[in-house]
Amino acid sequence: MEMIQFDFDSIKAATDDFAIENKLGQGGFGVVYKGQLPNGQLIAVKRLANNSQQGDVEFKNEVLLMLKLQHRNLVRLMGFCSQQTERILIYEFVENGSLDHFLFDFEKRRLLDWETRYKIINGIARGLLYLHEDSRLRIVHRDLKASNILLDIDMNSKISDFGMARLFEVDQTRGNTSRIVGTYGYMAPEYVIHGLFSVKSDVFSFGVLVLETVSGRKNSNFCSGETSEDLSSFAWTNWRAGTISNVIDSTLTSGLRFEMIRCIHIGLLCVQENIANRPTMTSVVMMLSSASLTLPIPSKPAFFMHTTTNRYDTTLRSDESNSESVSDQYSRNNISITEIHPR
Repeated sequence: MEMIQFDFDSIKAATDDFAIENKLGQGGFGVVYKGQLPNGQLIAVKRLANNSQQGDVEFKNEVLLMLKLQHRNLVRLMGFCSQQTERILIYEFVENGSLDHFLFDFEKRRLLDWETRYKIINGIARGLLYLHEDSRLRIVHRDLKASNILLDIDMNSKISDFGMARLFEVDQTRGNTSRIVGTYGYMAPEYVIHGLFSVKSDVFSFGVLVLETVSGRKNSNFCSGETSEDLSSFAWTNWRAGTISNVIDSTLTSGLRFEMIRCIHIGLLCVQENIANRPTMTSVVMMLSSASLTLPIPSKPAFFMHTTTNRYDTTLRSDESNSESVSDQYSRNNISITEIHPR
């Protein structure tokens, strides 16, 4: 641990005393800054706020886990600083920032051709496979989302932010908790409702990410004709109707159409309500790498909506309106959930 522990003064110097021009982004946990070490190496510095949603337990959890994990599709932790009230994580600098900055900006999304998106999807899949099956540990990430996927100079995807990750025993298949953490739209139904999580919870989040990457849309309510629905419902309705081209991002004017459609199919398999119907990441990687592999037929995705009312969203809004303390658990944009007790 001491070998990768940075002195606070050296972090201040690397970031020009956390200068505003070095600020890369801000989230519920604090601010991320760009920095440069004396040897010229660029770093990303995540400085946790004193009132951060990520406490001491999550901080230590992320440090200990990241020390043991090494994969080209995981962001590399270079060190940490824990000095008085300061809690800082130092990562490799990933040049192109997070996936959400590209996907959900119409102009930037044009830079993501199909070949690049397919590479991003495959990279996320291989990173998750490593966490679930191929590392010395079995890790459930629990907060997989577009803003936690970083893109390097060659647009290779790297999974980041392991503060909410859980370590499983070799023969352990699932866990449960009364403290639900994660982001609206990416959390599996069994986790939201019962507090149960497993590798299949990550598979659900991966499915949402795949649908977002192919469509360029967020998995949240958006207007489609006369109704408002979430992305997975929209994709499944069009898949059933044979109008799957409606789901594909209009900026994707070139690329293998059958790969796009196959990825939507895989995404729908991953967001099934029944855990048993979701594939493992081993199966997902095989599906992505072999076009000849026959895919099962997906059923309705979890949280499927026939009307403008999202039963999941309604539940959260109901709790929010009835309790002032619960409303404080949401971020300013009402998307991230810090803590919510399952029914």
